[in-house]
Amino acid sequence: MIRWDWCLVVAPCHSSLDRPLAMDVEELATLFGRVGIEANKATETAKNKKLAKNFEEAIHEAGCAQGTDRPVGLLLYTLAATCPANALKHRAYIAGRVAARDLKSEDQLQAAYKFVAALPEENPIDKTSFDAACGVGVKVSEETVRNAVEMAVETHREGLLRDRYAYNMATIMKSLRGHEDLRWADKKLMKELVDARVADLLGPRDSEEEIRKRKRESNCASPTTAEAGVRMFVGEVAQLHRPGENPQISEEIRQKHLQATGGKVVTRFPPEPNGFLHIGHAKAINLNFRYAEAHGGQCYLRFDDTNPEAEEPRYYEAIKSNVEWLGFTPYKMTAASDYFQELYECALTLIQKGRAYVCHMNQEDISLSRGGADGKGARYNSPWRERSVEENLAEFEKMRSGQYEEGAACLRLKQDMQSGNPFMWDLVAYRVLRHPHCRTGTTWCIYPMYDFTHCLCDSLENITHSMCTTEFINAREAYYWVCDNVEVYKAVQWEYGRLNITNTVLSKRKLTKLVDAGIISSWDDPRVYTLAALRRRGFTPRAINAFVEEIGVTTAFSVVDVKKLEAHVRDDLNKSTLRRMAILDPLLVKITNLADDFEELLSIPNDPRDLAKGDSLLPLTNQLYIDRSDFRTEDDPNFFRLTPNQAVGIYRVGVLSCTRYETDADGKVTLIEGTINRADDAPKPKTFITWVPLSEKYNSPLKAEIRLYSALFKSRNPDNAPGGYLNDVNPQSLTIIEEALVDPRLTDAHVEDKFQFQRVGYFCVDPDSTDKKLVFNLTVSIKEDPNKN
Repeated sequence: MIRWDWCLVVAPCHSSLDRPLAMDVEELATLFGRVGIEANKATETAKNKKLAKNFEEAIHEAGCAQGTDRPVGLLLYTLAATCPANALKHRAYIAGRVAARDLKSEDQLQAAYKFVAALPEENPIDKTSFDAACGVGVKVSEETVRNAVEMAVETHREGLLRDRYAYNMATIMKSLRGHEDLRWADKKLMKELVDARVADLLGPRDSEEEIRKRKRESNCASPTTAEAGVRMFVGEVAQLHRPGENPQISEEIRQKHLQATGGKVVTRFPPEPNGFLHIGHAKAINLNFRYAEAHGGQCYLRFDDTNPEAEEPRYYEAIKSNVEWLGFTPYKMTAASDYFQELYECALTLIQKGRAYVCHMNQEDISLSRGGADGKGARYNSPWRERSVEENLAEFEKMRSGQYEEGAACLRLKQDMQSGNPFMWDLVAYRVLRHPHCRTGTTWCIYPMYDFTHCLCDSLENITHSMCTTEFINAREAYYWVCDNVEVYKAVQWEYGRLNITNTVLSKRKLTKLVDAGIISSWDDPRVYTLAALRRRGFTPRAINAFVEEIGVTTAFSVVDVKKLEAHVRDDLNKSTLRRMAILDPLLVKITNLADDFEELLSIPNDPRDLAKGDSLLPLTNQLYIDRSDFRTEDDPNFFRLTPNQAVGIYRVGVLSCTRYETDADGKVTLIEGTINRADDAPKPKTFITWVPLSEKYNSPLKAEIRLYSALFKSRNPDNAPGGYLNDVNPQSLTIIEEALVDPRLTDAHVEDKFQFQRVGYFCVDPDSTDKKLVFNLTVSIKEDPNKN
């Protein structure tokens, strides 16, 4: 923002310039117009003698008297208007850096003023120090800004939902401006993203009464499964079209579509079977299946299998298993490969209509013809673009019959190479690929590309709502182009924000590197967030679906704190699991006031807070194990458990007092002897501890391996860590306790069974378990007061 109060106190520039300074208003306005200032503003500025003089000087100092683009001109205008007296000596240097596009924002100008003003009188400007102080060359990605905005809005979520658009939005922007990583970010972009994210969260401004009405109604009855799904759909997604409302190129196509669907909503979840699904896919699964369910429709599970080099049968099965595990049943399971013949015929239709051609440019040449890697160079047509229909049909048949090697020919769409949309630059529809397909074998040696296949498969299956993430926004134009030119039904493509969570990476490429580097054991390593890994760790489908429902569906790119997901898991396991006891670092206790042959079966509640879960039996003898951390040899006013002078409660048994203890040569306690007071009027201890019995008769305790997990990465955003995500790995992310003991009620535990180990955490039985040793994975900790112990 220009500080107009400075405009009248700008001192004359001290630089010597070989140029005329006596220009009239018209000449000055012309000069200012050449640097992008609008005509009215240029004339107005030219009439302001002091500002005009400073602006004219700044333009010449920058070497822009013959003209420059508007962003540079506006920043030079700001320089002329705001440069303080203590920075005037170096204004010419600052102007030059503006012209060189090293300084691009008003924030950088302010930093430049501060830097040069602090220089000693005769010191020259050190470029490296100047650049560091002014953020020259620092690029803050849109993704980084989006992540920060997501976090900021999430922090203010409660207030926003309470006050809606009356909330003080300036507090959100203020928190972002104070973010060190955003110092040089585009503030306009930041504001736009905040506005968009808030709009996604709150919905339209004019829907206040309707939202209040829905809240009143939702408090009156328990929602059905379908109604629960509707809670995901607020904002833009709540206003999507009804089947048949999406425009078609002919009424005949629309009516044929409605006849096929009966007017029902039809969606699809279309993963590529080249890897395992992750938590982000859970959002897509929930959106597509729940949207169809909420509207009485149906949802396909369709495998996008057009790349036979990357796809394997195990991925098809894993994806199917993940979808069903989350609780969803597809209307049908299909694959793009089911439609290879139909897709081939669609390609022939485009060739016959003069809308596709066979091209022999290689991949590098095609990229160059599209303006190079950044798309900013000159774009030009393929030399084979104007082939005749007959020649293209013959060439395509050569591709189909295997007469071309890979890379020697491809079928391209005849779109618009001069369009502003890269997805209209004559996309490749088919390529030669001599690789057997895991479903179609060697039937085909040409395979369709995603942008050609996806829209046509949606058409063939009469999909009403084609939902995808926002990186496909530009692809929408090509999606519609293909369908309209083949003259088939086209669905509506609607984009929503991808889901990411903190402290992890989700991309297949990065996960593969983690596996290859030996950092994780496999794609289902419980430290990563594939659905297979979450299942193995003990996360429940209910918790994952509730998490997805809470964050909702918006067009904003969302990065959600992993603690929010863990909170849902903890809440679900708290309600559903049986309580058992585990000792991670065992210490034997001998109770001297119980006989050596003492034996009693105790009836222990499976969940003290939910007696409907019943009781289970646990033996008590004169020997048991407690955790080593529950005993200290010296008293401590902040330690409430067992010491030689302090008794402790033994859960559901009585009050234990220590009479003596033994240590080894290193001073490590090896045995505790004590007495137990089981009387109802026994003195109440400060706390109770858990235990497992020693009983040969009841095969107690059971040996177990306990795997304790924490975040795989040290940073919330591992990709932004110095050196990248591979250098951000937390070396303490896995702790294995090989000699833990668990109580004998776990004898019949099966893989994926979940329990709360009281005072320790929630655990799940791992597939590595054997008849001789159970293996448990820590799912999430028990949320407790950290000062409790």
